[in-house]
Amino acid sequence: MEEQIKKSWFSRNWGWVLGGGCLTLIIVFVVFIGSIVFGVSKMFTSSTPYKYAIEQASANEKVISILGEPIEKDGIMNGNITLNGDDGEADFKIPIKGPKAEARIVVVAIKTNGDWTYERLFVQIKETQEEINLLEKDLEGI
Repeated sequence: MEEQIKKSWFSRNWGWVLGGGCLTLIIVFVVFIGSIVFGVSKMFTSSTPYKYAIEQASANEKVISILGEPIEKDGIMNGNITLNGDDGEADFKIPIKGPKAEARIVVVAIKTNGDWTYERLFVQIKETQEEINLLEKDLEGI
């Protein structure tokens, strides 16, 4: 009688281990990184400084005349926001665009006892580098 040599589990399943196993790890890694990016993005967009900055830029007549309407977010924000109870800091940039041009909103704010104080809040037009201060109220109508 001839004796048959039984192959090891790895010898029989090496294609699955390298193909399916690695693919599964890659998918898990991509989902993990995606959830981190989504969570950070959600933290920014739900913050008071973000909402206030978008509101001020969308209501500013000079910004509207340069960018056109509607003004919408355009890309990934960069910067940081730190919250610690009723205190915190925000320093970030929001890329925006309209039908006519692109820009970014620059936000620098401090939160003390639950209230945000804006040190800098302006729109910087991408093409001309012009800065439109969103903290100054329009005094022409006075």
